[in-house]
Amino acid sequence: ILVLMVVGIGLTAPPIGLNVFVVSAIAKDVPIVATYRGVIPFVAADVLRLGLVVAFPALALWLVRLLS
Repeated sequence: ILVLMVVGIGLTAPPIGLNVFVVSAIAKDVPIVATYRGVIPFVAADVLRLGLVVAFPALALWLVRLLS
């Protein structure tokens, strides 16, 4: 779970952010700087979520345990 979360952050976080380049290629009229500015709150939320899962590992499987 941690690996997938870190890879997801890596695909959206500047300066590499492959997903941001794909969105920028689709929306040609929007500059890439504006796209990166729009992504920053989501990257911050992902980093916060990653920190919570690292600090409290039981959160990662809480819903799975609740359903079974």
